[in-house]
Order: sequence, then C-alpha cells, then structure tokens
Amino acid sequence: MIKKHLVLICIAISVILVVIASLVYPGGSLADKNSIGFDWSKNFFSNLFAAKALNGSDNTSRVWAITGMAFHSIGYGIFFINTSRKISQRHAANVLKYTGAINIAFNFLIATPMHDLMVTISSTLSLLGLFYITVFILKSKLHFFKFACIASLLTFYYTLYLYGSGNWGLLAIMQKVSAICSMALILGIEYFTKQEDFKQIKPGEQKIQATNP
Repeated sequence: MIKKHLVLICIAISVILVVIASLVYPGGSLADKNSIGFDWSKNFFSNLFAAKALNGSDNTSRVWAITGMAFHSIGYGIFFINTSRKISQRHAANVLKYTGAINIAFNFLIATPMHDLMVTISSTLSLLGLFYITVFILKSKLHFFKFACIASLLTFYYTLYLYGSGNWGLLAIMQKVSAICSMALILGIEYFTKQEDFKQIKPGEQKIQATNP
C-alpha cells in the first residue's frame, strides 16, 4: 500500500517540511536584507538551505528545508522510474529509469553550496525526462495531459530563462508557480495513466484495427 503511494507520500512530506522551514526562516531577502520571515513572493527556496539567513541570523529553517528537499528528490526519482515501467519502448524507458535514479542525487545537492551547478544539471535531467514523457503523451489519447505537459514544460523553460537572465523579482514568483505545476503534473501522471495509455500501435496492427472496427 505504501509503495503504491510512495510518490505522493514523498511530495506531501516535502511540502509540509518546506512550509515549516518557511515559517521558521528568520528573515532577509535579496530585495530587503532586513525583512522579517519568508516572503513567498520575494524569497527563494535556496534561502532556506543556507547556514545563515540573509539578515545575518542563524538559519533555523535549514534542517527542515534540507530534509524536505531529500523527500522531494526521492519522490521525483521514483516517479520517473515508475513511469519508465509504463512505457514499452526500451530506449525511452531506460532514459526515464536512469534519469530518475541519477537525478535523486543531483536534485538533493541543490540544497548544498553547489546549488548553481546542481540546478543546471538537475534541471537538464528533469527536462529530458519530462520531454520523453511528453512525446509519448502526445502520441496517446490522454488529451488533458497533452495540454498539461506542454504547459508545464513552457513554465519550466520560462522559469529557467528568468534564472539565466537574472530577473530575480519575477523569478521568485515563477519558482513557486513552476514547482506547483510540476507537482500537479507528476501526481496526475502517476495516478491517472497506465501502461495501456503508452502502448505504441504498429502499422500492421493499425491496418487490422481499421478493417475490424
């Protein structure tokens, strides 16, 4: 039973721990070093991981945030591995399986001083995995997920563009929007898709289906 809902459990625990971390964050943001607490429209998740808050105080949110990031990484890794088992095309299945397994480590390392490098590597791997899933979703009859995958990828790309261009004000907001979209998509695919949805119909089978409606 727990194994069946492991992705949901990990993501739920991650969200709870990050919310707790935000509640105990001392204060300080790029916009205002003297601000009090965590402002969801101005602070970044990375502010929760540092040993010192931006206002100079000891960061009491750190342990909560790092633990939350660990559950987040495991949940996303398991999701890619689970989805790989729904796809019969061996190459795509292997890409998703290894992307999920490897990205567990890279995703978690975002919470370390190697943050910038790990964001680049983890984002690249996540986008690769989501791209493969989107390709198979577009070939399926899962019309809602076609829209959801494209919307999620565009949100992800736009957030990375803001990160690269240094638009920190809008990025702080889009970081949360992208995270919510990503979690919603992952849980939707995890619970509302099955192996039959990703089955590839061969040309010969297509002709047989056309002659036998």
